[in-house]
Amino acid sequence: MHIPDGFLSTPVWATMDVAAAPALGYIVRRAQRGFDDSRVPLLGVMGAFVFAAQMINFPVGIGTTSHLVGGALLAYTLGPAAASVVMSAIIAIQALVFQDGGILAMGANLINMALVGVLAGYLPFYLWGGGRWRKLAIFAGGALSLLASAVLALAELLVSGVPMPASVLGVSLALFVVSALLEGAITLAVIEALETIQPGFVRKPETGRSFALGAIGLAAVLLAAVGVLVASTAPDGIEKLGLQTGIASHVRSLVTTPLTGYQAAFFQTGWLRKASAGLAGLALIYGACLLIGRAVARKRSV
Repeated sequence: MHIPDGFLSTPVWATMDVAAAPALGYIVRRAQRGFDDSRVPLLGVMGAFVFAAQMINFPVGIGTTSHLVGGALLAYTLGPAAASVVMSAIIAIQALVFQDGGILAMGANLINMALVGVLAGYLPFYLWGGGRWRKLAIFAGGALSLLASAVLALAELLVSGVPMPASVLGVSLALFVVSALLEGAITLAVIEALETIQPGFVRKPETGRSFALGAIGLAAVLLAAVGVLVASTAPDGIEKLGLQTGIASHVRSLVTTPLTGYQAAFFQTGWLRKASAGLAGLALIYGACLLIGRAVARKRSV
């Protein structure tokens, strides 16, 4: 789902960067208004879980993979504004530390996943999440979140002049629909599991002695340390599209770090390279979300 540098034309990525900055500033201000200081640890744990889940690619057909994006999941547990802030931190760290998604294209990725994806995912839950259609709303929100992000990404590629025959576009949309349905199913399963462990977790998650919070943290560690062993190495939807249209050769990385590609360069063993990079990412995301949460809390109290 992350668009790398080299896929978008300069006018497109520059426009998205310019648009993302004030939009994110507005979201941060909205997050401050209803922010509860006691939820700061929840930001860190949920951010770490979504980061870990995004590392686990699973097949969706025709040599293509997908992974949980997590925009709707974050929106349900944190609220849409805080969820957008956390997703923005994840996207930024993925681009800067792991070279997953472009730095120049970061504005597009932020708008696609952290802003539109999160808000689209929250809409069904906001409208129908309090009644008899609650489970369907959770599922629909997860599916809509991914589908909205994917359609925006495809539109940005088309506007950038990427050659996309109707057959390729049709297959890409079909694969994104499959990914969206899986996103909805996984989102619903995670929410159901959390509320089984701690009833009412989504409505009012307690961050003190919370079994649900501990379960999320443990799941994040297991995904990062063990889940990478079973994750598919096939390209995801955007990468596959790049290969099909011939623009994959345009990909460029502006920076390189020892954790590029979610592999720690200073280890020799394949599993250790992946697991250590994943655990390092968890620590970075958790720390960044805690710092952001505390900064928001301080500004709110001023």
